[in-house]
Amino acid sequence: MSNVVKMIALLVLFGFLILIRAFENELFYDPYLTFFKNDYLYIDNPRREVLKLTLFTALRYFLNSVISLSIIYIFFKDWGVVQFSALIYVVSFFILLTFFLYFVVNPRQEDYYIFFNIRRFLIQPLLLLLLLPAFYYQQLKSKKS
Repeated sequence: MSNVVKMIALLVLFGFLILIRAFENELFYDPYLTFFKNDYLYIDNPRREVLKLTLFTALRYFLNSVISLSIIYIFFKDWGVVQFSALIYVVSFFILLTFFLYFVVNPRQEDYYIFFNIRRFLIQPLLLLLLLPAFYYQQLKSKKS
């Protein structure tokens, strides 16, 4: 793959991540979007449909994961890195979703901050921001030795 095609593919994929974020209100059911934009430490938890919220959160995580894995593949051209990343995404999903559901079902005002951050890992491609530099650093280290 030439550098021009690689750059265009990366721009398109990052564009998809941006579009998911830009149209999150239209694409996904998430009453917590407006809840956390307000002064959430002083208001009650919003009404929500737990199953619908869980399905839309999982869908958003899946879309972000597929795009992120594609970005990782284009950067490193290594299926081993992609497979390891996919494993990290799957394990993270189940761990984060467990905590997410706990906080959705048992909302307590003193837990809103940690819930906000767990939810953030589910709905935003933060794992990509952690994995890209880690794999790049590992690649640089392996080239030196």
